Amino acid sequence: MPGLIAVIMTLIGALLTALVVAREWERGTMEALIATPVSVRQVLLGKLIPYYLLGMGGMLLSIAMAVWLFEVPLIGSLWVLLVCGSLFLLAALGMGLVISIAAKNQFVAGQIAIIITFLPAFLLSGFIFNIDSMPTVVQWATYLIAARYFVAILQTVFLAGNVWEVVVPNALALALMAALFMALAWWRAPRRLE
Repeated sequence: MPGLIAVIMTLIGALLTALVVAREWERGTMEALIATPVSVRQVLLGKLIPYYLLGMGGMLLSIAMAVWLFEVPLIGSLWVLLVCGSLFLLAALGMGLVISIAAKNQFVAGQIAIIITFLPAFLLSGFIFNIDSMPTVVQWATYLIAARYFVAILQTVFLAGNVWEVVVPNALALALMAALFMALAWWRAPRRLE
């Protein structure tokens, strides 16, 4: 159950966000958006905040269902889980936004998001298969998957408590990925018509 939270948040964060800028290009409203006096940062925040709130709401609902419906013990702190979930969601939102900016087509953006974010989160994060049992090359590739770090945090906080030797390095990796993808999205964001 803890690993499923990462998959749900990947769907909300990356897959839905991958469609937001591409939708503007398809509908022809990107030109009007660029012509407004709104800055790039404000446009990106306007695209990200609703999906951030939706993702955090989905996480809270998933945690509530895990604890009360499926009776999975939550040994660690809910606040640690929320902070780390926020970092993971920012990384997923950043990935989705980068895909959306690059694709300019909702169908293509959705397909890329499934291949680049959802499938690796499902198969390579440690949710289904133990990372230690994977071939060495694949184990190294898992370090590029944000869900790998979040699944480790989820499993630790849910089942073992606040084990800081696990939580802190994985949270730092998520913070680095979030900063990287947000910076890349801001750098690649459309500022004028091409």
